[in-house]
This record gives sequence, structure tokens and C-alpha cells, in this order.
Amino acid sequence: MTALPILIIVLCIFALAYRYYSAFLASKVLVLDSFRVTPAHRLRDGHNYYPMSKWVLFGHHFAAIAGAGPLVGPVLAAQFGYMPGLLWMVIGSVLGGAVHDLVILVISTRQDGRSLAEITRSELGKPAGIACAIALLFIITVTLAGLGFVVVNALAESSWGTFTIAASIVIAMGMGIYIYALNGGSRQAVQRATIFGVTALSAAVIFGKWVPEIPVLNHCFLLSRSGIVIAMAIYGFAASVLPVWLLLAPRDYLSSYMKIGTIFLLVAGIVLVNPRIEFPAFTNFIHGGGPIVPGKVWPFCFITIMCGAISGFHSLVSSGTTPKMLANELHARPIGYGCMLTESLISIVCLIAACSMHPGDYYAINVSPSVYASLGMHPVDLAWLTHAIGEQSLVGRTGGAVSLAVGVAHIFSSIKGLNGLMKYCYHFLIMFEALFILTTVDAGTRIARFILQELLGRVWAPFKNTRWMPGSIFTSLAVVLAWGFLIWNASISTIWPMFGIANQLLASISLVIGTMMLVKMGKARFAWTTAVPGVFVAVTTLTAAYQMIAYHYWPKTATPLMIHCDIVLIVLMVVCSFVIFLDAIRKIISFRLHESGLPARMGK
Repeated sequence: MTALPILIIVLCIFALAYRYYSAFLASKVLVLDSFRVTPAHRLRDGHNYYPMSKWVLFGHHFAAIAGAGPLVGPVLAAQFGYMPGLLWMVIGSVLGGAVHDLVILVISTRQDGRSLAEITRSELGKPAGIACAIALLFIITVTLAGLGFVVVNALAESSWGTFTIAASIVIAMGMGIYIYALNGGSRQAVQRATIFGVTALSAAVIFGKWVPEIPVLNHCFLLSRSGIVIAMAIYGFAASVLPVWLLLAPRDYLSSYMKIGTIFLLVAGIVLVNPRIEFPAFTNFIHGGGPIVPGKVWPFCFITIMCGAISGFHSLVSSGTTPKMLANELHARPIGYGCMLTESLISIVCLIAACSMHPGDYYAINVSPSVYASLGMHPVDLAWLTHAIGEQSLVGRTGGAVSLAVGVAHIFSSIKGLNGLMKYCYHFLIMFEALFILTTVDAGTRIARFILQELLGRVWAPFKNTRWMPGSIFTSLAVVLAWGFLIWNASISTIWPMFGIANQLLASISLVIGTMMLVKMGKARFAWTTAVPGVFVAVTTLTAAYQMIAYHYWPKTATPLMIHCDIVLIVLMVVCSFVIFLDAIRKIISFRLHESGLPARMGK
């Protein structure tokens, strides 16, 4: 089996889904209206509310939602074979993930850009609102820890990658000042800044390969694992506190060019090389006992692959920063539905890259040597791959990021004229993975700050004002310390399953809230668009949470503190989710029983 037929079929399905199904959702279900004034205009304050051009906001939204999930999840789930993950990503994104993102974005935009927790409180009452805010805060903290863990492993001891990331921050701030502070966000300013930003970032990537050879620069940018955690926390704090136009939006916009450009280059590489899929469609591990993912293909494949199919984290962006910058309601369709399909394509490309490796090489990289010895497998090309990318060893480089970079670099090196550049491709891809993920960490930290301010605002009113700088500083600091603590003490085996459960619980919460709002606005006949994927994700995730606690042994490498912390967090998230599910179902039944015959308006 080769990769090209798979890729062609996927692209055709996505094109048809965007052309027809997203149009149905936009025109019939949500009834998007270009004349409805969005909160970006009505509440414009120059700090959080600011109307962005469609493609700048597309870049920000895509960069914010596309983190570690679409890169690492499919690589880890390859242990089940290529077919389970492929089917889940195609069907899940078209009917679940993209619907989820679009519906929540429109709901939040029509509710003045309010967060999911605020919407839940206003519709379901104070208990459910508090439960939702607590669940969201725990979920986003775990999510940011899971995302950040991959960044730490990718950038640790890599001065090239750290230099490029640092350069992207400086370049983005220059773009933000030029576009918004000096030119008021004009189209010409966006175009000129884009040319400068892409050129400067490309130069930084090229120059970065010489950084390890310059002692002064190598000393500045060569950071240990703990150094990366601290640097990432400082960046997350700054991105949360500074105005969105100064750092967050321009950096995400700039990063999106590298993200989308690299992925489309990889798609072109797959078309040119047409690599052979070395993995079977299904492996024996679909019945459980896998060395990477502990359980059976259902439910664990569906929590291992999150962002490539459906991701609750997207609802935080769709009800966080993006609705506050949406200039026209019609832009919600390409930003909400289109970004999710783009992210799913990334996940499928990553799955192809992982499955193009021989299973013996794949497992040698992704499991410890002792576990690998028990599998009865033998490396095929591992020695050659190790030499070609200039590493001392690839054995036991767990977490998915390294094997993905090796697989992608191998595909690129098969293109005529690039066979001698595999080392550079590999290190570029390690940097690319870190850049890809870090844009989610910055937006997620800002969103978590909003949620924490909402909670603390119930105790002391000034916290409700997101422009109050002392409150912004305190809550931002609390958020980065929380996810920094989890990263500092976690391993991939403890953080990734909990990340998957947290993320998918949030997706089910978002979909049940979306279903309730559709019923409220008189669209009960279309409620299946959110209810069906919502029920499936909820049942799957709750099953995974139960099995993870009851049947699967937490790794011995985890400290007793982290084991108990993980279990307590899972239980709290499940309990809060049940409170929201029950209240939302009660509200839906109430809407149906008291329906007046006139469709209720969804927000303003």
C-alpha cells in the first residue's frame, strides 16, 4: 500500500465537506449574517477586542488550535495500524471537530465573545457555570502541560531550535508595532509586514544552523530541559499579559505561514515520493497490550488522536481570543470549519510519515530498550537513519516528536537533490514541531487567564475586568506556574493519556452546550449535528477515564505525588462534566416542553 491514493481520497473528502456540509451549517443551521455587528467592532478596546482581517485571524486561530495533538497523537496511535487513526481523523473532523469549532465560535461571537464558562453560567445557572469554569481551568492546565511537554523534549539541548523560536518572537513584535501601532491595521501594512516577517523568519531558520558553531550564541540558546520549561513559562506569561496585537496575533499569524507552508511541502513530498506504508492496516495491539498506548483501540485510539479529529481545546480558542477579533460573521466558516480541516490534514500527513517507517524502527524509537526487547522485533534502517540525521542514538527517544521528524526527513530525503540534506531536514522539523506547539501554549495561557479571572471575580469584583493589569498579572502567573509544575514532574506515559481524557471531555461539554443553544434558537431539527458527535465523544472519553484508573497501571517512573495528582484531576474533571451534562439535558427538555413556536434568538 502506498500513501498517494490515501492522500487523494482524503483531500477529495475534505473539499466536498467544506463546499457542502460547512455551507449547510453556515446557511441553514447557524444562519450567518454579514450585517450583524461583531463584538470586535462593538466592544473594540484595542487590547482584547480588535477586528482583524480574515486571513490574519485565520492564521492566529490556526496557529492557536494546532499544537502537539495533530503532530504527536497520530504517531503514537500508529501502534494500532494506519486504518483506525485514518478513519477517526477523516470522519471525526468532518462530522465532529469542524462542526464543534464553527458552532462554538458563532455562539461566542453572538454572546459578545464570552467564554464557554460564562455562556454555561448564563444559560444553566450558577452551579453549572462554576462547575464548567472549574472543569475548564483544570482541563486547560492539563492540556497546556501536555502540549508544553512535547516542546520541552523537542527544544532541550537544541540551540538552533531555541534561537529560531526566540527570533520569531522579536520579529512578530516588530510586525505588530508596524501594522497596528503605526499604520492602524491597514491592508498595505499587513502585506508589507508579512513579506518582511516571512523573509526574516526564513533567514533566522537558515542562520540557526550555524548557532551551535558560534560559542557565544550557543551558550545563550543551548538550554537544558529545566531551562526550556522556565523560558516557556516566561513567554507564556508575556503573551497572556501584553495586548493581543503586539505579540499573540502577529506571532501566530507569522507562525501559520511556516506551519501551513511546511505541511504543504510535505504533501507535495508525499505526492512526489509516494512512500510505501510499511505498517499493516490493523495490528494485534487493537485488542490491547500495546507498548505505547495501554488499552484497546476503542476507546484509547480516540483519546490518543485528539486535535486531528475533534479537540475540546479548540472551544477555548473559539470562545476566547478569536471571537473578540472576528471582523465579519461570515468569516466564521473558513476560520472555524476550514482551520479544523487543515489541522486534520496535518494529522493524516503525520500518520503517513510515521507509518512509512518499518515497524521495527518505529518501536525502537518510541519505546524503552527493555520494552523493545520484549516485542521480538529487530531494527531495519535504524543505524542508517541515525547516521544520516547526525544523532548519536535514536533508541528510546519516546514521545513521538523524534520519530515524526525522522519519518518526515526520510520522505524529504527521497526527493532527488535532497538526499544529502536529511540532517538539516531533521533539525528543521524538530524546530518546526516546537514552533507549531508553542503557538497553542501562548493562546491557551491567555484563555486560562480569562477563565481564572472570571472565577476570582465572583470573590472580588475587580478580577472580572480583564483590562485590570494587577489581576491579569496575578492570574497569568498562577496559570503558568500550574502547567509548569505538571511539565516539570511529568512523563509522556502519565501526561498524554490524562491530556487526551481532559481534551475530549471538554469537547463533549462544548458539544452539549452547542446542542442546547441550537434548540434554544429554534433549530432543534438540526440539533443532531452537535448531539451525535457529542454523545459518541462523551461515552468514549468516560470509558477511557474509567479504564485508565481502574485497569492500567501508572508507570513506576511517576512519583506517588504525580500518580495521585493525575487521578484526582481526572475524577474532578469527570464529576464537573456530569454536572454540566445533566443540567444541559434538563435545559434542552425544558426548551422543548415550553417551545412557544417562535425561534429564540441566540444571543444578540
